[in-house]
Amino acid sequence: MLKLFNTYSDKIEEFEPINGKKVNMYVCGPTVYDNPHLGHARCYITWDVVYRYLKFLGYDVTYCRNVTDVDDKILARSEKEGITPDEVAKKYYDVFSESMKKLGNSKPDIEPFATKNLGEMISIVKKLIDNGFAYEVDGDVYFRVKKFEKYGALSKQPIDDLVAGARVEASSKKEDVLDFALWKKDEKHGYKSPWGIGRPGWHIECSAMARKHLAPEIDIHAGGADLIFPHHENEIAQSECANGCQFVKYWLHNGFVTINKEKMSKSLGNFITIDGILEKYDANTIRFFILTNHYRMPVEFNDEALESAAAGIKRVKNSVNDLMNHVGKENLIENIESDEINQFTDAMNDDFNTSKALAVMFELATKANKAKDAQDKDSATKYLSSLMVIARVLGFDFEKVELSEEQLKEKLDEIVSEFDFLENKEAPAFELMKDIINARNEARSQKNWAVADKIRDGLARVNIVLKDTKDGVTNWELK
Repeated sequence: MLKLFNTYSDKIEEFEPINGKKVNMYVCGPTVYDNPHLGHARCYITWDVVYRYLKFLGYDVTYCRNVTDVDDKILARSEKEGITPDEVAKKYYDVFSESMKKLGNSKPDIEPFATKNLGEMISIVKKLIDNGFAYEVDGDVYFRVKKFEKYGALSKQPIDDLVAGARVEASSKKEDVLDFALWKKDEKHGYKSPWGIGRPGWHIECSAMARKHLAPEIDIHAGGADLIFPHHENEIAQSECANGCQFVKYWLHNGFVTINKEKMSKSLGNFITIDGILEKYDANTIRFFILTNHYRMPVEFNDEALESAAAGIKRVKNSVNDLMNHVGKENLIENIESDEINQFTDAMNDDFNTSKALAVMFELATKANKAKDAQDKDSATKYLSSLMVIARVLGFDFEKVELSEEQLKEKLDEIVSEFDFLENKEAPAFELMKDIINARNEARSQKNWAVADKIRDGLARVNIVLKDTKDGVTNWELK
């Protein structure tokens, strides 16, 4: 039975979805005004794994992750770069989307943009005004915090202790200093509403998109721990007052990525972009670095930790490559049941204990290698099959089979005698492979299809496939 830590109740609870095997999962997405950093990688890798694991357990999961494309930060970036807010949002959404793809994260089932859901936001704000939980002042609309008796339950802050300070901006328009904006007057960058030209407050965006695309009551709402207050606290207040029901059953929050014990953030200027870190480490390494730690705990970033992660995941990757060549990818057992899969499930059912789950994966690599060395192909196949199931759930990309120099030479030796266009057939295997690719590309450029096809067909006989990228680069891989 899956058990998880619910931030709202502050305890471990058994996971029982609202509607049988259907699970609605909402994750607070990016505000697209800058390049995503390692903190974002930690957040979205975490919830990607949760999403994958829930599906592995057989749940019918709908994963919704919003995009905030209207915000003060976007407007500030627009002024700085001299482009429109819409252009800013598109530019940085594209960067974010590509970064998620590079990290191997699943694309959400639903990815709504705030500006495409303004009608739903306006509808909720109107409802809150009608039932007395909100009020309008000169084009701004505010939520009456003290009228919602449960305010502070998520963040464990008694309402009487919440006073104006660093996180609460006082305004003469407000009835109470704690009241927060649902709609902001903005005649320059705003949209039509019953209260004049304006734009939504940040908090109402998520409430509206969660209700519209999932349901008034959802199973899981997740995000970084920095969102607990005020964002998620405000979401609860406005959603439950508008919908008349519990908003979220399980609140999940991941810990920070820290540098020198400080949270990584753009405001502190201590962030490392995802593209920047991917120049030094591959996606498997970053994912391993993040999953080695429990999702609720902070992760201290440093090169030593990432180098250690790189070495660890390389060992598993090399083992997988060697084993895949030994047993054959086509012989892997799909949906295998094993003691190790049960151990993995036990770890993940314990509040997504990815550290223990990784230990199971490493142990499987060891067992598979021992079985191979003992010429026990059946056992090696079973261990490798279990390892690959776990790897896919955790989001590691071990699917591409890579060959050693010796293994590649053995394959090329079968066909190289046919390639009379090669000047040095005795070159090292990887160099020879480059020469073959270059010869094929030259033949194609000269429209010498006979030679190009001969190369392609010869490689295919030894299960080597050429893949041409849109950038004009040709890569090779095993079938």
